[in-house]
Amino acid sequence: MSKVFVNIGLSLDGYMAPEGMTMGRPEYKGWGAKWGAMMAWILNQQYFREKLLKLDGGETGPVNDLVRQTAERSGANIMGKRMFDQGEIAWPEEAPFHTPVYVLTHEKREPWVRPGGTTFHFVNDGPQRALELARESAGNRDIRVSGGADVIQQYLNLGVIDELEIALAPVLFGSGRRLFENLHEPGPAFRIDRILDGSAATHLRYVRQ
Repeated sequence: MSKVFVNIGLSLDGYMAPEGMTMGRPEYKGWGAKWGAMMAWILNQQYFREKLLKLDGGETGPVNDLVRQTAERSGANIMGKRMFDQGEIAWPEEAPFHTPVYVLTHEKREPWVRPGGTTFHFVNDGPQRALELARESAGNRDIRVSGGADVIQQYLNLGVIDELEIALAPVLFGSGRRLFENLHEPGPAFRIDRILDGSAATHLRYVRQ
């Protein structure tokens, strides 16, 4: 069966997104600079630059291989409405997923087809239904829960996250959206599977016990 995994950047003090993160106003509370510092590691990777930024060059090596593996293993994505709303403004016409994407929302909307293989489907029946649809479309590939924090928390509480891959960056946000909040007791149990040191982040992989 397909695995369900999370692959995200995280600040050193545990935030996925800085306070005030709203596309169009990167200067607000300095969120743009904070986000850029947290995600700087991926902007220099060759695979990311070629596939998303359409630029040449970039770093190769184990971290670049990790970025490639994340993309290649993903057969479907799940995200929340807030993440979609921000991305709809910021993503290029060829959205960066190249898979079906299931958006958890109360809004009723027809699927939105983008160039390059990404189609956004808007799911009104909750996280379990979105996961069922993602499993159907992913085939033998895996399902990435892309975010935001509240959506990841919902799937952690459902006990269906098989792997957590976290790029922990040495930047402090002080406030924002924490990853590990609102979790039910007892929380899910994970073991450390891999630690990969990069120049701008430490890449941690946890596997559910």
